[in-house]
Amino acid sequence: MNFWVELLISSLLLLGGLFVLVGSIGLIRLKDLYVRLHAPTKATTLGLGGILVGSMVYMSHQYGHLTIHELLITLFLVITAPVTAHILAKVALHHEVTMMKRTRNQRHVTTARMQLPPEEQEKQ
Repeated sequence: MNFWVELLISSLLLLGGLFVLVGSIGLIRLKDLYVRLHAPTKATTLGLGGILVGSMVYMSHQYGHLTIHELLITLFLVITAPVTAHILAKVALHHEVTMMKRTRNQRHVTTARMQLPPEEQEKQ
């Protein structure tokens, strides 16, 4: 295998692994649930994207044609991670999970908690 291809693949794998590591450490070290959501949705998604792109380059070089399986997995992660984080944040908000005292704009939390589900809004 060509040196430059190996260097590119190694760089993508190491950079992706570094982002996954930073996301995992952030998940452990950050203080509350709302802040913790950023670590897996941002850093880990970017890290897995780097690992999967490195895998795509390797498989394309190995077999001589472009493989898109990894690209489809990356697309799936990019679409689902923010949606999952939003759902988790909404559930935590409605279950009144405590947040750090330093959190800005806490006055918006009570407004958001008073919002009704769409079915109940239609009834009024």
